[in-house]
Amino acid sequence: QVAESGGGLVQPGGSTTLSCTTAGFTLESLGVAWFRQAPGKGHEGVSCITSNSEITDYTDPVKGRFAISRDNAKNSVYLRMDSLKLEDTGRYYCLVLGTPGCNNYRDYSPNRGHWGQGTQVTVSS
Repeated sequence: QVAESGGGLVQPGGSTTLSCTTAGFTLESLGVAWFRQAPGKGHEGVSCITSNSEITDYTDPVKGRFAISRDNAKNSVYLRMDSLKLEDTGRYYCLVLGTPGCNNYRDYSPNRGHWGQGTQVTVSS
């Protein structure tokens, strides 16, 4: 199982941090990605981090504002979100990939890897 936490209601310009952890298996040797789904839209790959943290990737709209990191000792991956905008509103999902890398992580498939149930982030004043 994959579980996300964090998020909630945040004011524009504010910050929040999402966390992802697993039960029943460890994510230590696996790449991990974050997706989001805005109301009425499809799933968007937001960021990814390789198992050894050597490579991180971000979708253009969040570059410079979001930061992905991991602590394998805590079996956790984090997404720090700063300078939040209204358009960042959505449900954020953690995807634990089946490989150590992040190759093609933005190709959405519900059958790929292990998905969490998601956590809501609402940016509103």
